[in-house]
Amino acid sequence: MKPSYLSEEAISTFIESAFAEDIGPGDYSSLSAIPSGKTGHAKLLIKGNGIIAGVELAEKIFKTFDSNLQVELLVKDGDEVKFGDIGLIVSGPSASILSSERLVLNCMQRMSGIATLTHRLTEKILHTKARLMDTRKTTPNFRLMEKWAVHIGGGVNHRFALYDMVMLKDNHVDFAGGIEAAIAQTKAYLKENNLDLKIEVETRNLEEVAEVIEIGGIDFIMLDNMDYATMRKAVEMVGDNFKTEASGGITEETLVDVAECGVDFISMGALTHSVQSMDISLKAF
Repeated sequence: MKPSYLSEEAISTFIESAFAEDIGPGDYSSLSAIPSGKTGHAKLLIKGNGIIAGVELAEKIFKTFDSNLQVELLVKDGDEVKFGDIGLIVSGPSASILSSERLVLNCMQRMSGIATLTHRLTEKILHTKARLMDTRKTTPNFRLMEKWAVHIGGGVNHRFALYDMVMLKDNHVDFAGGIEAAIAQTKAYLKENNLDLKIEVETRNLEEVAEVIEIGGIDFIMLDNMDYATMRKAVEMVGDNFKTEASGGITEETLVDVAECGVDFISMGALTHSVQSMDISLKAF
């Protein structure tokens, strides 16, 4: 099942905006060099190993630009691919293939890199109850696709944006005047504005964990930058009262140790902010 943020309207808006950025008044290279009426074929070449993502999006991009383009999908999102595989074949007006090529590749290369990393890291912690989550550390105007790629790779999407969940981080707590004040003011605001949102509170030490547990009325406790011993103690203190999320500087090397502390979720900004794209190209034939 697709995440709720992947509405047809949201995807269409992204595609239209991306085309406006890349093509503007016209792709003059293709318009000038390709004879009117010329048709052709091109295949999507996979030049890396991993999890493919953005296939469904690619079809939408081609069809949005020119409904006369025909797309034959040879793989689907989430499939494992290897060097030399062909992802799809697009046929139709040659100029249209060329004009939409770069947007398809830009999206699929990055999305496949994210899905591949997410899948690899998720596999490492399958023996624990922890689930891998993304963050808001995404590329402006490309969050939709980056979070979609995390989902395709088997990860969990955290809140999509600032409006669909309350997260009281250290700066919120400090500016509000402490944990108790931050939670109280948040709950009053949500009630006054008839908002039904989950609340997560970041904690930096066991004293703050204990304070959040005592105050209650929230849904998630974030354990930020804690060492393993402290994290295990925090998980023990929280018990089944709230869900726990480990966050802060977690790497592929430390991921398993963190998961084995017993947390419910592990958030990693690296899933989206420093991933290596998969090498993919489009070749006429």
